Amino acid sequence: MSTKHLILSITIILASMPLYAQNKDWAGFGKYSDANSNVTVQPKAVLFGDSITEGWVRQDPDFFAENNLIGRGISGQTTSQILVRMRQDVVNLHPKYVVILCGINDIALNDGHAVDVEAAVGSIKSMCEIARANKIKPILCSLLPSYNIRWRPTVTDCYDKVLQFNDLLKAYAKEQHLRYVDYFTLLAGKDGKILPAYSKDTVHPNLEGYKLMEDYLLGFLK
Repeated sequence: MSTKHLILSITIILASMPLYAQNKDWAGFGKYSDANSNVTVQPKAVLFGDSITEGWVRQDPDFFAENNLIGRGISGQTTSQILVRMRQDVVNLHPKYVVILCGINDIALNDGHAVDVEAAVGSIKSMCEIARANKIKPILCSLLPSYNIRWRPTVTDCYDKVLQFNDLLKAYAKEQHLRYVDYFTLLAGKDGKILPAYSKDTVHPNLEGYKLMEDYLLGFLK
């Protein structure tokens, strides 16, 4: 997809948003606007995503400070919302890498629509295209081995959707020669589901989970 077509696609997304959503800062542009203006040193990487990334910064800020990393996660956001933030929260900060971890909120139906896993992965593909067009190296992260969406009990096929999502994402990473961080395997037990030692709700890591993810991720940031 050309940059021109990509910009057109994002414009269509914005134009199709309900007016009330636009008035409520649907994409979350205001979340990091002040923090972005205070970035004076080129970050090694921006970790980009949803509550998993936002919670990571909150639980272990030293990991980010000591490794010249910036977190730009917003709780509850779907891939389409995160995509729209790409320029403000990633491109304008000029990192060497962008580490993309998102998609679980699409599966959780946070936008109120039936999940389309291919469309969610498509949003991540667009993030990669924007990054590459701006000489930023994208690093893709698998979804965690989550199997229960506690805030959306009507979603009963979470685990199957996670598997489908990761298969598509991994195939894209291989096709495009991108680094793929397999958090799924890292955090899963013998049954393929996230170990209780690493998460209380099966979606968000605790500090022990984040610590394991940190050691693993640093190997991809060289």
